[in-house]
Amino acid sequence: MNTGGSYNLEIDYDSLAFPGPEVYQMAVELTMTPQDSNNNVNDASSYSFSHSASRPELELATLAGGCFWGLQLALQRLEGVEYTLAGYTQGLSAETRPNYEQVVAGNTCHCEAVLVCFDPSKLTYEELLQRGFLDRVDVVATVNGGMGKDVGTQYRTGIYVHTAQQEEVARKLLLSTAAAAAGTGNRKLATELKVAQAFWPAEEYHQRYLEKGGRFGSPQSAEKGSTDDIRCYG
Repeated sequence: MNTGGSYNLEIDYDSLAFPGPEVYQMAVELTMTPQDSNNNVNDASSYSFSHSASRPELELATLAGGCFWGLQLALQRLEGVEYTLAGYTQGLSAETRPNYEQVVAGNTCHCEAVLVCFDPSKLTYEELLQRGFLDRVDVVATVNGGMGKDVGTQYRTGIYVHTAQQEEVARKLLLSTAAAAAGTGNRKLATELKVAQAFWPAEEYHQRYLEKGGRFGSPQSAEKGSTDDIRCYG
């Protein structure tokens, strides 16, 4: 069902690189499973897939930090991250298979996000959040609903957990970050903490966009351990 606006530009999920087709199938399965309408992180039955179906040694993480281009590149640079996928999540349950135009219009309530397949024997979930998310994303802000110059519900920030263990780690880090920022102006925790929902892969041209050259045809390094500045728009 695609009802979020007048656009009907379907995404060819089968043509995406791994893990695109697999993640798409996960999203389809989730849409056929009753979801907790409150997105309750304390309800174990509400958690979605936690590991790759074809690579079960890889754990999944879902993060939203404004425009997905820069966040995907930052996460791809981490040792232990095997795959990343830009996409859309946390939208209305009736809005399936959203495309970029629908998400930007705001009618589907999805946000831009990155799904990560990582090896927990090389990189813990806490390390992933600290180095790939908290060191980059302003989770304590004066406004909620954007990141930097990217403003709008599709750019809201969030940590979307796949297991109770992930929820425990994420909550601890968010609370400690908020406590450290207490008293620094009219700032409050602006990052969502919710259960991961269906993750719909974005169009192929969005995948590893900055690594491929971005808007200006200037590729940025995705080499593990790279500390090069990330030019968020290419």
